[in-house]
Amino acid sequence: MRAAVTAFLGFSLVFSSAWAVEVAPTAAPAAAAVPQTLPANKPSIMQASAQPAVSALTADNKALTVEQQIKNKALQDAKIKAMVKDQLTRLQQLEKANLEALAQNQELQLKNDSLGVQVQVLQSERSAQMFLYGAMTIAVGVLLGFLLASYIHTKRRRQW
Repeated sequence: MRAAVTAFLGFSLVFSSAWAVEVAPTAAPAAAAVPQTLPANKPSIMQASAQPAVSALTADNKALTVEQQIKNKALQDAKIKAMVKDQLTRLQQLEKANLEALAQNQELQLKNDSLGVQVQVLQSERSAQMFLYGAMTIAVGVLLGFLLASYIHTKRRRQW
């Protein structure tokens, strides 16, 4: 039990010291500059050897003049403006495509409605046609019935 407690205290002291590392405010721009200078497809071994380059970059960053910092800031602003302009043109293209799609959707809905009306008209015409066929069939049947009845009736009279 005593060994477990000492091991726990030892581990907590080791891991708590890792959180005590403080990062200088000038290290953040230097760290951002490292990925720009290193190729993206290099293995991690090459990146590990770039650690002295990071310290050299921080020294160079401190040595930058105000003019160079202003120039870097202007370049960053230009990149941001170009990115915003690109996003704005993409947004305009999407809005234009959206309006075209909405217009096409309305046109297709109108065509669908007109086709629905045509289907209803054709169905009503078909049912009217069937009604007429039924009426003609009944009329022919009644006419044949009268003719046959009169023929049979006259044939019986002749036999007497």
